[in-house]
Amino acid sequence: MSGRVGDLSPKQAEALAQFRERVQDIIPQLPYQSDHFLLRWLRARNFNVQKAEAMLRKHLEFRKHMKADTITTDWKPPEAIEKYLSGGMCGYDREGSPIWYDVIGPVDPKGLLLSASKQDFIKSKVRDCEMLQKECDLQSEKLGKNVESITMIYDCEGLSLKHLWKPAIETYGEVLTMFEDNYPEGLKRLFVIKAPKLFPVAYNLVKHFLSEDTRRKIIVLGANWQEVLRKYIDPEQLPAVYGGTLTDPDGDPRCRTRIKYGGVVPRSYYVRESIKVHYEQCISISRGSSHQLEYEILFPGCVLRWYFASDGADIGFGVFMKTKMGERKKAGEMREVLPSERYNAHLVPEEGSLTCADPGVYVLRFDNTYSILHSKRISFTVEVLLPDSQLQSRKDKGKASPEAELGAHSQ
Repeated sequence: MSGRVGDLSPKQAEALAQFRERVQDIIPQLPYQSDHFLLRWLRARNFNVQKAEAMLRKHLEFRKHMKADTITTDWKPPEAIEKYLSGGMCGYDREGSPIWYDVIGPVDPKGLLLSASKQDFIKSKVRDCEMLQKECDLQSEKLGKNVESITMIYDCEGLSLKHLWKPAIETYGEVLTMFEDNYPEGLKRLFVIKAPKLFPVAYNLVKHFLSEDTRRKIIVLGANWQEVLRKYIDPEQLPAVYGGTLTDPDGDPRCRTRIKYGGVVPRSYYVRESIKVHYEQCISISRGSSHQLEYEILFPGCVLRWYFASDGADIGFGVFMKTKMGERKKAGEMREVLPSERYNAHLVPEEGSLTCADPGVYVLRFDNTYSILHSKRISFTVEVLLPDSQLQSRKDKGKASPEAELGAHSQ
C-alpha cells in the first residue's frame, strides 16, 4: 500500500484516524485539513502516529515564526538574493506537477552570503516552497486530482570548488533540513543533469541532511538526460535549452522570465567583508623553519580543503606530494602540486581547495624558513572531502547510478 488516499492498509487507515484525533486541537490552524495533507506527515514518519504528531506540531510553530501563511505576499528577500540566486518554476511534468529548476554553475555562493543573512536564504526557500504548494493547489483544482509534490531539475553544469565553500555548504544543509522537517513528501523526484566529476564529492557533503526516502528520489542522469527528461515532461512544457520546445515569448530558449540564472554578485551588495571561520587546530612555527601536514589520498577525485590565518605577519603555504607517510622530506625533494607562496593571512584569512587527481600522500606545508626574526602562530582547518562511495564506484565503471537506471525505465 502506498499510504495515500484510496490506497491504505487497515493499519494505515487506523493510524490516520488516530492522528486526526490527536491533532484535532491544531487542525484549524493548519494550511490544509484534508486526509491527503495529514498522510504526508504519517508517511514521513512511517505511520508512527506519535512521531508524526510531534513533527506536525513543530511545523505549526515554524509556520508562525516564519509567517509562512503570508510570506509569498508580505515578504521580499534582499535584492542580492532576488537578482543573483538562481532557480525558478517553469512548466509541469506529464502528471501535472510543477517543475522547479536549480541552476548551480552561475551561483556565486560567497558573494551571496556576504550580501545577505543565512536567515534570508532560509526565508527565501520557505517562500519558494509556499509558492510551489499554492501552484500544486491550482493544479489539483484544474486537473481534478490531488497534486501535492513537485519535480526538480538540478542543472550541475559548472559545479566547481567555489560551490563547496564551507559556509555555503552549511547554509545549504540548513535549507535541506528545513525542507525535510516542514515539507514532507513535497518532492516527487529530483533529476540531476550534466553532473561533473566533482558531483560525488558535493553530494557526499549534503546527503546526510536528506532522509532515505528523499535520497531514493534523486535520479542522476547520464549523457541521455534530455531523452529521459522528455519521458517525464512533455516537450511543450520543457525549456528548449533542456531538450524541449518551450521558450519565452521573445524566443529565449532558457525561459529567463521564469528561471533565474544567477551570476557574480557585485561588491556593492556586500554587507560584510568576511564570514567568521572557526579553526580546529593551532600551531607555532619557529623562525627559519616549516611545518608539514600529511594526508593520504587513496583514490582520485577526493578534495583537500583548507582554511588558515596567521598572527602578526605573513606565512608561506604550498601543497606537495610524496610516496610514503611519515618520511620527512624537504620541499625540493617532493613533487610540487600547488606552488608555495607567501600569503598575508594575518590580514585576510586564506582558504583554498584542491581536487586530488592522483592517489598518494599530499603534504600541506606552512613555510616560515624565510623569517630570521619571527615565529608564526597559525590557526587552521584542513578537511578531506570524499566522493559518495556509491556514485563514485558507478562513475569509475562508466555506469549511471542505480537511481538513473530506475528513472530511465520506469515511472
